[in-house]
Amino acid sequence: MGIPLRTVSAAAVGQVELVSDAEHFERVVRDGILSAKISLDISTADFKAMLVPERGTRRAKSIVDHLRVLAGRGVEIRLLHAGVPSSAALHELRRALPKNLTIRRCPRLHAKAVVIDCRRMYLGSANLTGAGLGAKADGRRNFEWGVWTESPGLIDAVLERYNALWEGRECDRCKRHDICPVPLEEPS
Repeated sequence: MGIPLRTVSAAAVGQVELVSDAEHFERVVRDGILSAKISLDISTADFKAMLVPERGTRRAKSIVDHLRVLAGRGVEIRLLHAGVPSSAALHELRRALPKNLTIRRCPRLHAKAVVIDCRRMYLGSANLTGAGLGAKADGRRNFEWGVWTESPGLIDAVLERYNALWEGRECDRCKRHDICPVPLEEPS
C-alpha cells in the first residue's frame, strides 16, 4: 500500500520564488547547500561530482568535498539518487564516506529537491550536476526552473514523501526489483 496523496492547502504553501537557469548556482548551491548547519536532504535523479568555484579564485572544489566538510561539521546529510553516480563522484565517495553522509539509491526516483535545515527548500527540475545546479557558462547549462521557499507546510509535505522513499516504504509496490535487487542500495 502506498502513501496516500496529501493535499497541501494554499495557506500552508506560503511564499515561493521562481529560480531559473543560472540563478540555481547562487540560490541552491551557495545560499542553500553550502550554508547548511543542521541537516541537508537532497533528492536527484543524476548525481555528479559537480565543481563549485571558490569565490575570487580560479580554483574549484567538488560538491562531494563540500558535502564531506559539512558532514565533518556535524551536518546530517542524506542524498537519495536514482542512477549510478558519475565515475568522478564514485571515486571521491570511495575515498572516504563521512559518518554523517548517507547515500541511498532508488532507481525510480526522478524528483529533485534540496531541503536545508528543514527550513528552506528548492523544489524543481535541476539535478545535482554541473549542467543542472552548477556554475557552468551560458550555452553549457541546462534550462532549469524550480521554486525556493521557506514554507513549513510545503517543506513538511516534501519531507514526508522523501522519508517514505528513504525508509523504503514504497519498495513493495515499486515493480523495479529487476534493477534494484537490494532496495535502497548504499555505496560500499
